[in-house]
Amino acid sequence: MTKGMNFKIINVWYLSSFIISIIVLIPILTVFSSFFEDTTNYFEVLRETFFLEYIFNSITLLLGVLFLTFILGVGSAYIVSFYEFPGSNFFKWALILSFAIPPYIYAYSLFAFFENYGTAFTILKFLFGDGEYNKHIPKFSGMFGLILSLSFSLFAYVYILARSSFLYQSQNLIELGKNLGFSKFKSFYSIILPAARPAIVAGLSLVAMETLAEFGAVDFFSINTLTTGIYNAWIAFDDLAFANRISFFLLLFIFILFLTENLSRKKAKFHLETKGGFKKREKIKLQGSKSIFAVIFCTLLFFLSFIFPLSQMLYWTIKFPENLFDLNIIDLLMNTLYLVSLSSLVLISFALLSNYGNRVSNKKILNILSTLSISGYAIPGVILAIAFITFVAWFDENFIKVMGFLSIKKVFIGSVLGLVIVYFVRFYSLAFNGIKSGYEKMNIAVDESAYLLGYSKTKTFFNIHIPYLRNSLLFVVILISLEIIRELPITLILRPFNFETFATTAYISASEDLLEAAAVPALFLILIATFFILLTSKYILRERDE
Repeated sequence: MTKGMNFKIINVWYLSSFIISIIVLIPILTVFSSFFEDTTNYFEVLRETFFLEYIFNSITLLLGVLFLTFILGVGSAYIVSFYEFPGSNFFKWALILSFAIPPYIYAYSLFAFFENYGTAFTILKFLFGDGEYNKHIPKFSGMFGLILSLSFSLFAYVYILARSSFLYQSQNLIELGKNLGFSKFKSFYSIILPAARPAIVAGLSLVAMETLAEFGAVDFFSINTLTTGIYNAWIAFDDLAFANRISFFLLLFIFILFLTENLSRKKAKFHLETKGGFKKREKIKLQGSKSIFAVIFCTLLFFLSFIFPLSQMLYWTIKFPENLFDLNIIDLLMNTLYLVSLSSLVLISFALLSNYGNRVSNKKILNILSTLSISGYAIPGVILAIAFITFVAWFDENFIKVMGFLSIKKVFIGSVLGLVIVYFVRFYSLAFNGIKSGYEKMNIAVDESAYLLGYSKTKTFFNIHIPYLRNSLLFVVILISLEIIRELPITLILRPFNFETFATTAYISASEDLLEAAAVPALFLILIATFFILLTSKYILRERDE
């Protein structure tokens, strides 16, 4: 192959990666550019009335969820990583099943179980006969119920990353604490926890993004946050500019949050510099009351985060079987799988192109663009949906109609195509980083050997890279599928007419106060998500010695 032809191929890969990054960045940049557009009088009214309430509620919710997920996630990760007790091998994977429960479904379960004459009342009446039980049953609604719903649904982010960090900590750290005369608690607080800080912060960052992006549970408990303000500005007041303005404040809040955390670390080191290398740590076998405590803690956490909401949905489905027969399960399943398969294909294809383009061109500007483009996951789905509608409307008015073409709004808004594009922006970071992690394990010498054997860059990509990355690709597909199955606001806003998924059907029923009817689609959503989680468990729970 001549040098000129080789240069042209590199340019093609470079150009492909560049265009993909720009496409992903467009909706993100739209949010910032729309901040300066004129809005209706609704902005002035809201600024004088509820805007501070939106901000206060968002901060309160965020702090409450971060605190509780830290306790649950780090506590459970520490117990299953450092100690051996009855059921420890079961709990290490069982605790990740909370991923299958979206916060809005947990909210339905929590409210329904403790409401007047709810499931708790039914159980007490069955066990003890008639009685005034409602006055003794606690009520979980409002902000407290919302914090619990999000915490039990999201703590697994912290659990998985903290557990991974704990497993990779050397026995040298534990022995250091013993030599200093530290108690187990002081060793945990002073040595183990600081060493795991980057992983824990990464988990809490994901929790923070999901919390600020949550719409279904927030709307169900009628808590005014920035996310509900964005949705209401668009739906109730038909003011896209103001929806984008609130989006700007939410994005600004997210960026300040993570910038503060990064600055707080400065030049702190979180690794152990030792000539002895990594010394494998053996788990401590718990006995007596300590073993009982570990079993009770993990059992309660597993029950409250997974079995409780699953049982509530199953109970309603059995008690009201007519809801099962009234629902077209096959259509909902086909719609969900259609979105999953199409979105996965698009995401995997473009993430592969972008990663390979970065690899063969090795341009700094491309690396910067790629880093910026994967920030879409940090942006709430409702913001991306509104930004996408704003951009399509602007492009339609300023380019398409000016040139005399037919409007493109119907092609992109209220269509599967629009849904897939916004899914692409939202979950591109999952696909890009998942494939990038696979590429980082592939030495560049593999490419050079292929070129020496006469392989072109295209043939190297298809014949060597893709087969090598097949495990990473499978993992990414499962992760994307899990996210799309659970996704609510993007699907709710951009779906075609009369096109429903399990998530949107459950939300619509709950919003109409038909919680029993929401149980059937919610139950199927949980079961499908659980299936995907179990498929990924061997990757998520991989240990050093495996």
